[in-house]
Amino acid sequence: MSIAGSNRRKAVVVGAGPVGCLAAMSLAKMGWSVDIYEGRPDMRLPSSKAAAQQRSINLAISARGLAAIQAIDPGAADRFLSTVIPMRGRMIHDTQGRLDSQPYDRDGQCINSIGRAFLNEDLLKEALSVPDIRVFFEHKVTSIDFDRRKMTVRNVNAAEDVDVSFDFCVGADGSYSIVRRQLMRVVRMDYQQWYIPHDYIELKMPAGPPKEPGGDPTYLLDPNHLHIWPRHTFMLIALPNKDATFTCTLFAPTAEFERLDSDETLLAWFQDNFPDALPLIGEQALLEDFHRNPRSALMSIKAKPYHYKDRVVILGDSAHAMVPFYGQGLNCGLEDVRVLDTLLREAQVDATAQVPEGQEDDRLATALARYSESRHEDLVAISDLAMDNYVEMRHSVTTLAYRFRKALDNLLYSLNRKHVTAEDVVPALSNKTFLNAPSGWLPLYTMVTFRPDISYSTVRRKYQRQSEILEMAGWFSAAVAVGTVGITCVTLLRRLYNRP
Repeated sequence: MSIAGSNRRKAVVVGAGPVGCLAAMSLAKMGWSVDIYEGRPDMRLPSSKAAAQQRSINLAISARGLAAIQAIDPGAADRFLSTVIPMRGRMIHDTQGRLDSQPYDRDGQCINSIGRAFLNEDLLKEALSVPDIRVFFEHKVTSIDFDRRKMTVRNVNAAEDVDVSFDFCVGADGSYSIVRRQLMRVVRMDYQQWYIPHDYIELKMPAGPPKEPGGDPTYLLDPNHLHIWPRHTFMLIALPNKDATFTCTLFAPTAEFERLDSDETLLAWFQDNFPDALPLIGEQALLEDFHRNPRSALMSIKAKPYHYKDRVVILGDSAHAMVPFYGQGLNCGLEDVRVLDTLLREAQVDATAQVPEGQEDDRLATALARYSESRHEDLVAISDLAMDNYVEMRHSVTTLAYRFRKALDNLLYSLNRKHVTAEDVVPALSNKTFLNAPSGWLPLYTMVTFRPDISYSTVRRKYQRQSEILEMAGWFSAAVAVGTVGITCVTLLRRLYNRP
């Protein structure tokens, strides 16, 4: 719906990534006139795509992210699904090259692989197809005065500063957010930032030869799995691309990377730890990628509050950067937009209401305060769960204790009368933040990945309660086993003692 330009208030979105584009779509559909400011060049340019491929972990979008897109623009969600590759489980590669498929969900639900550049471009196209949205590339925000509702933007191409007025500002400009830094100047923000002692580097696995002359290239690995080579303190993962290649990411302690200081050492290390992956990647390609692509750090950020009066709110990585080991960074950021959209609509925020200078839009201020207050526990919960999942991916998945616990978890899940899937709950999330507390037994991964109706904080509380039950079951099983062995030993000793 387009509203007469003279009546619409102006929202500025800083950052043209997936979260910024979806936020712009949300606000425009509520009647705001939206301008997006992005410091980087247009991501649709070939040069931008080439740069993005060098330091971008492939994205796994799951039910939470898809539910957010569905809530803002159902048509965009349908178009988006045609560009992804479904992954139905983890494929674990041991040091002997043996494979172990671990399905994500007993009902066949999957996560979806997509390249970051493709996702950015798709959502940007969707945003620009919405009336009342404009985007300005190579425009870097340098300062913001929230009380005066003005920000200074550097036009990189023209080498000049421009003052921009706004009514409402959304910061979606990533981990090193300028909007967050400016927000710190006007609110008492609790803020934590830390780097884990691990880095990552991106590698490429090429497509295989066609099955017949003139045919399409083939995948060298099963494309419907997320492939993991867990090695306790480090791991390699591979996600499929539409062109039959795989994007591989090596995660390892910084000290481990420092040891790989020569081509011979690197190749020998790969041969020892990833013997089945090395011939698929290719020795020469491995060396070229390792030397050309940057080695990047892994950072986690927690902050509160996320807003100031009725002037600004920060979303996505600018508010809560997290390590990528649960595949929820993107999904959580898109969910931020859906939750904010719901709260703005519940508060009946009017994009045409003219607010006198020096006064506040009480409805907007109330909605933003509710967002800060209600969303914080969720964001802390998923940040902590993401950190915990790194240990599971690189180590726990190889242990017998993990398999026993997983089997018991799935057994208890199978006893539920009804299995609720994402398709069952997504329609209700177009006008609700989350639904009622879940009933029955639910595995942690199912709750996080396939149940967007359950908030992250509820997920963590339920998981903690279920973990206590599993732990008690484990101790009981161990006690029974020890007791059985003990009785057997006593019986044998008595027989020996009583033997004539």
